[in-house]
Amino acid sequence: MARAAWADLPTEELLDLRFCDLKLSLEGTWVDACIERLYAELAARELNVRPHVWISEEWFSPDGIPGIAVPFYLVHPRLMRLERRIMLQVEGGTREKCMMLLRHEAGHAVQHAFQVHRRQRWRCLFGSNAQPYPDFYWPRPGSRRFVQHLDAWYAQSHPAEDFAETFAVWLNPRSRWRRRYAGWPALEKLEYVDELMGELAGCAPRVRRRARPDNLGCLRTTLRDHYAEKRERYGGKFSEAYDQALFELFDTPGRRGRAGRPETAAAFLRRHRREIRDTVCKWTGEHAFTVDQVIQEMMYRCQALQLRAGGACAPLKLNLAVFLAAQTMHYLYRGGGWHAV
Repeated sequence: MARAAWADLPTEELLDLRFCDLKLSLEGTWVDACIERLYAELAARELNVRPHVWISEEWFSPDGIPGIAVPFYLVHPRLMRLERRIMLQVEGGTREKCMMLLRHEAGHAVQHAFQVHRRQRWRCLFGSNAQPYPDFYWPRPGSRRFVQHLDAWYAQSHPAEDFAETFAVWLNPRSRWRRRYAGWPALEKLEYVDELMGELAGCAPRVRRRARPDNLGCLRTTLRDHYAEKRERYGGKFSEAYDQALFELFDTPGRRGRAGRPETAAAFLRRHRREIRDTVCKWTGEHAFTVDQVIQEMMYRCQALQLRAGGACAPLKLNLAVFLAAQTMHYLYRGGGWHAV
């Protein structure tokens, strides 16, 4: 891939670029190789669906269009670093995770191409595709009525997501879904998808639209505005008391630890996330999923406040666990839930 002129820009200058200024292309990237692998898996099942793929802001497959949008940051390592720095994670940032998401979006594309959600059996198993997407949803981590594929029990958010997740598990040639889901009610959905895809093998799709909504080359939004909106959407609202508590827990940028400049508070939380989460789960009896959402919000806020984790590790982890337990109860009291979009 030819080196982009903006690749060496400082972050502040890079954020002022518009999406259309990036001039990105999928050709020759590692994502392109993943897309070809997806096409091979679909062809192996004799499905005459080859979803067209374009670059946009996020992962999605639009209603009525059998195609897939992939997020811009996957196309260039500099943009992946920017995504990780601002959002603390890169969704689909490895070949394994990228394939999981591509198979999921391919499920949507197949649904759109063949209009399978109009079938009575589909509606009986998955529900009505016409029901609105919730702003938040409460997953049931112990439920066996849904496959477990993407994080956050995403199949439980909407009937269309339930089908896409079931399709993704079925499509993966290494999933061994019959053994994995033996005895689960979700197995009935997998067997239906297996039967349905066998029926559709070799058939021409009903819908062949090639539109590319929100194609990156047409978007004039700056990266700065994009990330401001994204952080607002996922980062939640924080009170002055919440911020003050974080300042008391962590060091501010001006202080240094004994070994020099300490790691950021967000990095510290990410590194000890599982241990702190498990401690809080044991204390509160809440499920790890709920506690994890509170930690994620805390990481976003620590990064925004530019806090750093000075001092001894063990006392800081204990104090964080106490604070997190209280915040988890507050999170449940104010009716928090996992974003459905």
